Amino acid sequence: MKDLERISGKTERMAPQHDVVPPSSQADGRPAAAVQFVTIGEEEAGQRIDNFLLRICKGVPKSHVYRILRSGEVRVNKGRIDQLYRLASGDVVRIPPVRMAERSAGSAPVPGAEFHIVHEDAHLLVIDKPAGVAVHGGSGVSYGVIEQLRAARPDAKFLELVHRLDRETSGLLLLAKKRSALTNLHEQMRDGDTDKRYLTMVAGEWRNPRQHVKLPLHKYSTPDGERRVVVQAGGMESHTVFNLVRRWNGFALLEAELKTGRTHQIRVHLSASGFPILGDEKYGDFALNKQLQKANETRGALRRMFLHAYRITFRHPDSGQPMTLTAPLPPECERFLVSLGEPAGRSGN
Repeated sequence: MKDLERISGKTERMAPQHDVVPPSSQADGRPAAAVQFVTIGEEEAGQRIDNFLLRICKGVPKSHVYRILRSGEVRVNKGRIDQLYRLASGDVVRIPPVRMAERSAGSAPVPGAEFHIVHEDAHLLVIDKPAGVAVHGGSGVSYGVIEQLRAARPDAKFLELVHRLDRETSGLLLLAKKRSALTNLHEQMRDGDTDKRYLTMVAGEWRNPRQHVKLPLHKYSTPDGERRVVVQAGGMESHTVFNLVRRWNGFALLEAELKTGRTHQIRVHLSASGFPILGDEKYGDFALNKQLQKANETRGALRRMFLHAYRITFRHPDSGQPMTLTAPLPPECERFLVSLGEPAGRSGN
């Protein structure tokens, strides 16, 4: 698979200062929560007060955090603020007593975990996320990559997702270790200065060496809270470029180049074009997916969605130097390609 080889390559934050009112005892003998005064450092600066509180008030229901914001119990520099207020370095935040939610019976703390590291320095952490792992908790998922990494790195002063990948998508995931890095990378993405490439396997007779797909996407939630996306007039402008890498009878390996970054963009653009991604349980060919799951290894078993973020190019948020990082196709995807035998056609690159 020679044509796949190219695809398979100083402000320091002040520690928060806490002046805590000594706690009193509750009727059940446990110490009551106390008022806290937190001084904002450089790494928290620029962050919205609601997001700051949700991060540090572990176990407190989101509804309660917004209630204490609306009631004025949270103060900044002794004054009232609303949930949209952005923190500045040196701000002193008053956090009223809040009681952590009781852990439900049988629940366990988030298990710390490390993932395969592609690159790490003082500003960035880039991992190769496996398929089947959510990037964050929510929507029925107790925890994800970000929560597990924070648990594994309790001394980390700052760790935030720069972008997201679907749970069933594998590949390169960027995390910022400084707020300045997070802000810089978000600006690059908004300005179109990053280049994200994916590899995906689709069903159908794909012919064009290079094809632009521009279809508006509308996001909605099902009654059970599941996120879905549909092509719909008036939806968000969306643009993906697909490059043919290799072609078999009935299948094609494509490189997807994102020009916009909408939810489920690659998956919906391909499905709407008549080329569903193999293993896609939301927008794919469900009958074909079942056949591939039942097959044995030599006959082309595939028990995951074939979508992998294999390359990303951006400027380093501190030095400004261009960086290109790659992650090879996972073994299960490579085995599926081998099981298909010799391709019927390949890219002209």
